Amino acid sequence: MSKLIIASGTGFLGQVLINHFKNKFEEIVILTREKSQTIDGIKYVNWNAKTFSGWEMELENATVLINLAGKSVDCRYTKKNKKEILWSRIDSTKILNKAVLNCKNPPKHWLNSSTATIYRFSLDKQMDEVDGEIGNDFSINVALSWEKAFFKTETPNTLKTALRTSIVLGKNGGAFIPLKTLAKIGFGGKQGKGNQFVSWIHEDDFADAVDFIIEKEMSGIINIVSPTPIRNVDFMEKLRKAVGFPFGIPLNTFFLEIGSFFIRTETELVLKSRNVIPKRLLENGFEFKFGDIDEAFKNLLNK
Repeated sequence: MSKLIIASGTGFLGQVLINHFKNKFEEIVILTREKSQTIDGIKYVNWNAKTFSGWEMELENATVLINLAGKSVDCRYTKKNKKEILWSRIDSTKILNKAVLNCKNPPKHWLNSSTATIYRFSLDKQMDEVDGEIGNDFSINVALSWEKAFFKTETPNTLKTALRTSIVLGKNGGAFIPLKTLAKIGFGGKQGKGNQFVSWIHEDDFADAVDFIIEKEMSGIINIVSPTPIRNVDFMEKLRKAVGFPFGIPLNTFFLEIGSFFIRTETELVLKSRNVIPKRLLENGFEFKFGDIDEAFKNLLNK
């Protein structure tokens, strides 16, 4: 493969993808809000995710475009933050649509971030890409608007894939680090009722799934999750066992609300039941290295 573009690729997931693809592409370009420079053979090009400024020329003759742009949802849902969460996703997707259409030789395949949070809170049903039921709240409506902005513009020469990604567990970033810390200091008990499902994926499987989608030229909507969602109470118990801590104080909704206020985040991130499965990946023959949470924890703690 020739050229990979990762829009807003300087964060945790961007680094996971760079590490995975660095020897598979002749050229990797990262669109970033930081200054333009080249580091370790990776080209970083400044963009503001809203307007053209020269970065759009990088899309010419690209093999793959991956868009990871969007303000982190790990914040308080103030009016200002909610507006930024929504429009950072819409604006970046819209300007990339324009850039792709303007290319003489556009990227062959564009993979755009989305989220497994698009499905309703579910204790009873596993949500796949065909029969999954969409809910109605702030986060879900952001996801719907995001995917609409992505798909409504037709790009005849560029395949489009929306990646409905769940919690990605990684050694150097993402949700695993604070959860591991909680477990190590004795607060690794269930969160809220504990019956809510956690849809998760190991960072290596995330990168392998993206690679698989590119290789198979899969388009449309794809759930990027492990095949085994697990209840929060069991997730935390297995994490306590993995870090070697004998007990875990449960955190009820009241204490989670207080804690989330002080660390400037929202309880939804741990209380929503995300019961999502990767039907399309499995049907197309993708094999997970870490479909079992015990193996995932063991790997992440021994990397």
